[in-house]
Amino acid sequence: MPPGARRTRFNMTVFHDQLNRVINLDKVPKRIVSVVPSQTELLFYLGLDAEVVGITKFCVHPEHRFKMVTKVGGTKQLNIAQIKTLQPDLIIANKEENERSQIEELMNICPVWISDIHNLDEALQMIRSVGAITDRETAAKTLCDDIASRFSKLILPALKLRVAYFIWRKPYMIAGNHTFIGSMLQKCGLMNVFQTNRYPEINAEELVKAKPDVILLSSEPYPFKQKHIDEFKGILPQARVVLVDGEMFSWYGSRLLYAPAYFKELIHTLTIN
Repeated sequence: MPPGARRTRFNMTVFHDQLNRVINLDKVPKRIVSVVPSQTELLFYLGLDAEVVGITKFCVHPEHRFKMVTKVGGTKQLNIAQIKTLQPDLIIANKEENERSQIEELMNICPVWISDIHNLDEALQMIRSVGAITDRETAAKTLCDDIASRFSKLILPALKLRVAYFIWRKPYMIAGNHTFIGSMLQKCGLMNVFQTNRYPEINAEELVKAKPDVILLSSEPYPFKQKHIDEFKGILPQARVVLVDGEMFSWYGSRLLYAPAYFKELIHTLTIN
């Protein structure tokens, strides 16, 4: 448990999630189901080991907790019946990572707090809000201050490199600029060649037309490997193709602590080679 994670008096019953929905709680949540990997890791970081009773099969951090807690399906294929048997008094979800119809079903079980995150500021707001609703405000504030400090020290050269960030294969899917991944690319001083929302499908011709200097292949949700580098080199021989840790670009909880150092090393690699 990090410094400041001890409980304080829980004196609020009305909260708002990031969709500005009202969440009513009459007591501190004792049984929490999290259906978003990065927010699951955050809950454990805040010291809620005993309270988290259900997670998805993709909530792999921290590893020792992943092995111990009940799995309730995937982020987009939740086992609603199983979640109900866990008798949660709070469910933590995300607008983009979870299916709307399933989240609406979960609302019939207990209060559902939903995040909606596109940039670092919204990620920090989420952390503070989760800290408040779980009675871990001090720990959440300390974490936010640490993350903000580390990002403020991330001073990188203006490389003016044009990049395409791939998240899927067959079909090819990329992260647009107006996404959390896109905002992290901006933190790296990189220019996303696809100025679009969400995660559109593209084809090889569109990639060639976009003319990126660098193609970034994410480790998740599609597990790009070394063997895929040749595939993209065949499409765009003049571009550099680099494998990157997708968690550093897309996990918006406590893992943000490690992102600035990773970004610094990545940009150093792109600079010297």
